[in-house]
Amino acid sequence: MILYIAEKPSLARAIAAALPSPQKKEEGCIWLPNGDCISWCIGHLLEQAEPHQYNPAYKTWNLDHLPIIPDDWQWQEKANTKKQLSILKKLIKKATTLVHAGDPDREGQLLVDEVLHYANVPAQKLKNTRRLLVNDLTPAAIKKALNTLRSNTEFAALSRSALGRARADWLYGLNLTRAYTIKGRQAGYQGVLSIGRVQTPILGLVAMRDKERETFVPKNFYQVWANIQTPQGESFQAKWLPSDACRPYMDEENRVLSLPLAQNVANRISNKPATVIDANYKQKKQSAPLPYSLSALQIDAAKAFSLSAQQVLDTCQTLYERHQMITYPRSDCRYLPSQQHKDAPAIIDALVRSGGDIQQGAKNADASRKNKAWNDKQVTAHHAIIPTTQAHKAASLSKTEALVFNLIARQYLMQFYPDYDYLASYIKVDIEGGLFEAKGNTPIALGWKALLPNKGKNKDTEDENQNELPKLNKNDALWCDQGQVQEKITTPPAAFTDATLLAAMTGISRFVTDKDIRAVLKETDGLGTEATRASIIELLFKRGFLIRQGKQIHASQTGRAFIDCLPEQLVTPDMTAKWEAALNGISLGEASYQEFMTQLESNLNHLLTASRDMPISALQNLPAPTKNPFAKRKTSSPKKTPRTRKTTTSTTPSSHKKRRSKAPS
Repeated sequence: MILYIAEKPSLARAIAAALPSPQKKEEGCIWLPNGDCISWCIGHLLEQAEPHQYNPAYKTWNLDHLPIIPDDWQWQEKANTKKQLSILKKLIKKATTLVHAGDPDREGQLLVDEVLHYANVPAQKLKNTRRLLVNDLTPAAIKKALNTLRSNTEFAALSRSALGRARADWLYGLNLTRAYTIKGRQAGYQGVLSIGRVQTPILGLVAMRDKERETFVPKNFYQVWANIQTPQGESFQAKWLPSDACRPYMDEENRVLSLPLAQNVANRISNKPATVIDANYKQKKQSAPLPYSLSALQIDAAKAFSLSAQQVLDTCQTLYERHQMITYPRSDCRYLPSQQHKDAPAIIDALVRSGGDIQQGAKNADASRKNKAWNDKQVTAHHAIIPTTQAHKAASLSKTEALVFNLIARQYLMQFYPDYDYLASYIKVDIEGGLFEAKGNTPIALGWKALLPNKGKNKDTEDENQNELPKLNKNDALWCDQGQVQEKITTPPAAFTDATLLAAMTGISRFVTDKDIRAVLKETDGLGTEATRASIIELLFKRGFLIRQGKQIHASQTGRAFIDCLPEQLVTPDMTAKWEAALNGISLGEASYQEFMTQLESNLNHLLTASRDMPISALQNLPAPTKNPFAKRKTSSPKKTPRTRKTTTSTTPSSHKKRRSKAPS
């Protein structure tokens, strides 16, 4: 008997729809006519044991107990899913062949693997376990995946990476939360001071940005523009490029701070001849942006529709599971496998039949085009988020679902349009010994930008990039009829929004303080994962550490005060960025799980020493917690892996069913 173990019931139903009928549904499973069976997890059926299950003394929070580091890690059954786990264990024992059908990511791999290990599957049976990778819940896509099963052992490193992340989060969050909460209570604070290796640096980023804004001192600066005429009557503007002689009057960003200097230049060039010293015209092409990863989609949806990261994730889950109109949404990849290109005509046809805003765009798409988005080398367990052949059902979507789906569909259709073609112009002129430059971008063919609502205009460059510049040659004589001074004022860094906070989390290297760490971080490294970023941001709001003011996100008074108490290592992203790089190395088989855990435990001891040495006075001014947001955490999200409180040693009440879990080899 083959047993397929899906990550959740919706995936199990989708797999069943791709397999022969008649089928028999029983509690917790679906039987196929040939005697094979499909069952499922309900998210994580297991969680790591609570500290008191290792040692009853750990029920009391005490600094003397820290660090709590298990010698033999143990799982415990989640109370609300024990029944399903019991069904699964019986089916696993009965099955001759197991098929792992967890979601195609780090967490999905561990979620089923932990059940297999907990059920004490014999070594040979474990070795023969197959892996089903489902990115698309349509029957055709699942049938294709069922014909390309892989060995589950190929994904052992991915599972070790997820286990390392879970155990590291447990050690870090549990020990440091207890340490600072105890210190807070000694100082009179009656809430829980929760620390997480991702949530605390996020709070630190927001608190730091708030401080920068509050201490920002605006400065006036000045630009000089020359209004230039050609002999043919054409006109354009050129901006002054201050020379090194002006440096004493400029700031570190080369902005002129002296109004008299700017006025003097403007007066000097008015009604004076000008000479072209450089004229450059190049026809350039810009390829379409890649299809979406979850974070890229969340950022664009926040900018366009003010949707929070969690709203976008929840909407994507509905589009994926209920409507089956998009592929697996919790993806950190923006590329597609070459084989997927064969599905393009059917997907585009479904978008043509969907009606609405994207119908015309789909009609004009050329399904034969194949650009850089199709790249097998860039695709791992999952690929970019794209529409499926069920896209024709778009009329049935809610308003929010339609907004998010249209973004995904539009980004996919862009891959089947020509490049954006434009003329990049650059002119440099000399006026009275001063240098001035003009830049321009002239659209030739919109290509994929025709799908954008503003027809492809780039708002970021419109201010200084003129739409069209005259055709000139070196040494051409021109005339400056007027010099103008434009007064501007420096602005503080913008407050974080959902879009910019997500962008900061995905491109965290920009905020890393250690140059050596920043140098080795890849562009894809970030704080948290595609699957957890939204929930971590929401968690900080629930705990009262972050607050919203319109679209802006700020640290609350409590959040600010707490960050001020903590050592720099806890509030900057350097440490967790190194973690993510190490975990990625483990998942690729390039780094050691044991070495990662050893280094982490050593650093944890260092941080706990710092917490013990911190004077109580540092926590005495913390504002009281609001609405008791620090109550024991519970989550119903099937993908979130809550940090459970765990520990070391090994005495456990018999009322808790548990299983020891060795560190992976």
